[in-house]
Amino acid sequence: VTSGRCARAWRLLEGSAGAARSGKMMSTPIILLKEGTDTSQGTPQLVSNINACQVIAEAVRTTLGPRGMDKLIVDDRGKATVSNDGATILKLLDVVHPAAKTLVDIAKSQDAEVGDGTTSVTLLAAEFLRQIKSYVEEGLHPQIIIRSFRRATQLALEKIKTIAVTVKKDNKEDQRGLFEKCAATALSSKLIALQKGFFSKMVVDAVMMLDDLLPLKMIGIKKVQGGGLEETQLIAGVAFKKTFSYAGFEMQPKKYEKPKIALLNVELELKAEKDNAEVRVNNVEDYQAIVDAEWNILYDKLEKIHQSGSKVVLSKLPIGDVATQYFADRDMFCAGRVAEEDLKRTMMACGGSIQTSVNALTADVLGLCALFEEAQVGSERYNFFTGCPKAKTCTIILRGGSEQFMEETERSLHDAIMIVRRAIKNDSVVAGGGAIEMEISKYLRDYSRTIPGKQQLLIGAYAKALEIIPRQLCDNAGFDATNILNKLRAKHAQGGMWYGVDVNNEDIADNFEACVWEPAIVRINALTAASEAACLILSVDETIKNPRSTVDSSATQKGRGRGRPHAH
Repeated sequence: VTSGRCARAWRLLEGSAGAARSGKMMSTPIILLKEGTDTSQGTPQLVSNINACQVIAEAVRTTLGPRGMDKLIVDDRGKATVSNDGATILKLLDVVHPAAKTLVDIAKSQDAEVGDGTTSVTLLAAEFLRQIKSYVEEGLHPQIIIRSFRRATQLALEKIKTIAVTVKKDNKEDQRGLFEKCAATALSSKLIALQKGFFSKMVVDAVMMLDDLLPLKMIGIKKVQGGGLEETQLIAGVAFKKTFSYAGFEMQPKKYEKPKIALLNVELELKAEKDNAEVRVNNVEDYQAIVDAEWNILYDKLEKIHQSGSKVVLSKLPIGDVATQYFADRDMFCAGRVAEEDLKRTMMACGGSIQTSVNALTADVLGLCALFEEAQVGSERYNFFTGCPKAKTCTIILRGGSEQFMEETERSLHDAIMIVRRAIKNDSVVAGGGAIEMEISKYLRDYSRTIPGKQQLLIGAYAKALEIIPRQLCDNAGFDATNILNKLRAKHAQGGMWYGVDVNNEDIADNFEACVWEPAIVRINALTAASEAACLILSVDETIKNPRSTVDSSATQKGRGRGRPHAH
C-alpha cells in the first residue's frame, strides 16, 4: 500500500515539477454552475434537439390527410381521448424535452390562429430540421442555414400570395360555395369525413349568422349522447340544457309564442337567517316581523318581475321553490343557475340586457323571441329560443354514440368553423392535397439554381422538405409515394400548378377542379410558424438544465392532499 502511495505522490510531484518547468501553474478546474447541472453544447447538442423533434413528428405523422389514422390517448386519470387533431394530440402528450416543446407550441399557435393545419405545421418544422441535419453534422454554421431559411420562407410566402385565387364577394352563392368547400376540406381528414357534406353546410350556416367580428363564443356547441350524427341540429338562436328546478316547475307552461324574456343576475330565494345576519330580538313579534320583512322583500321582487310583463325569467343565480311556485301560478317560466355564457348568448340573440336588480325592468331591457319551448333531445331536456330578432348567435346540438366520438366531432367542427371564419376575412384560397407545397417546392428549386454559394444547397433542402406533405398523404393512404411524387414533379414542371395527390383514385389530380380548397392564410401561417420553429431550434447551441427545477417539480406532487404526510 505504502509503495503505491509513494508512487502516486511521486507522480504528482513529477507532474507539478513538469508544469513548473514549462512555466505554467497547474490549472484548477473552475466550478461555475451548481453540482448536478446538466450542460450540453455544440453540434451534438443541436443534432440531439433535431432528433427530439423527429420523435414529436412521428407521433402525429400518420394523422395527416383524409386517410389519416386517429390516436387514442389516455391521461393520468384514465380519461381516454380519440383524436385526429395534431394540436390536441400534442397537448395531451406530456412533452418534457425543451426543444421538442417548440413544436408543441407552434401546433397550439396554428390551432388558435387558423384552426386547421396543426399536423402539417409540426411535420413541416420537423422535416426542415431533418433535411439540414446532415449539413449541421458536416459543420455548416447554423446562422447561414437560418439566413437561407428566412429567405426561402419569404419567397414562398410571396409565391403563395401571387398564385392564390381570390373569390369575388359580389356573388353570395359563389362565396357560400367557397366556404362550404373550405369547410369540407377541413373536415375530410376527420372522423366525420363521411358526413362532411352535411356538416360543412351546417358550419357555414352557423358562421354566417354571426356579426362582423365573428366571435367564436357566439356559436354554442352542446353534446347530447344517443342518436345518429345526422340528428345533429343547428338552432338559429339559443338552446341550453334545462337547469336544476324546484317543486312547481312542472306546472309551468313549456311553450310560449313571442314571450318577453327577463335576464337577471338576481337571487330569488329565501336565505336562512343564521347565515346572513345577526339580529337580537326580545320577543316573538319582533322575530316574526323580521321573517315577514324577508318574505315581503322576496314577494316584492317577484311582483315587479310579474308586472314587467315578462313570461320567461332566466337568472344566473338560483331561483328558489317559493319563486318557482309563484311563477307557475302566473303562467310564467323560470330557470335559475343558467351558465353565464348561455345567458350572454341569449342576450345577444333576443336583445335586452342582463339586470342586477328588478327595479328597472322596462320594455327596453327585456328580450324577445318568436318561440320559446322546452323539448326533449335524447335523454336531456333543452330550452330553445328560436326566431330571435337580433340573432347573432346560434347553437349546434351534437348527437352521437360515445362520448369520445362526440368530443372529437366537436373538435372537428371547431376546426371547420375557424377555417370558414378565416375564409370570410381573407377571401383568397389555394388548392390543398399537397398541391401548393409542390408548386412552392418547384419554384424554390428553380430559384436555388440561380444563386451561388451555400444558399443554393440550403434553399434546395427547404424545397425538398416541403414535399413531406404530399409524401405523407400518399404514405397514409397506402400509395407508392415515390411514384406519385415523380408524377407530381413532372406535372408541376409542365405548368400544372394545382396538381396534388388524389386520394380516392391513387393518382394525381387538379385539386382546384376537385374543390379541395383551403384559405391561403392557413398555408401562410403554417410555413411561417414551421420555419420560425426550425430557425429557433437551430439557433440554440447549448442547453443548461438546472438541478433545482427537477427536484421542485417532484416535491410539488407529493404535497398535502395526496394522502402523503406533509414534510416540515
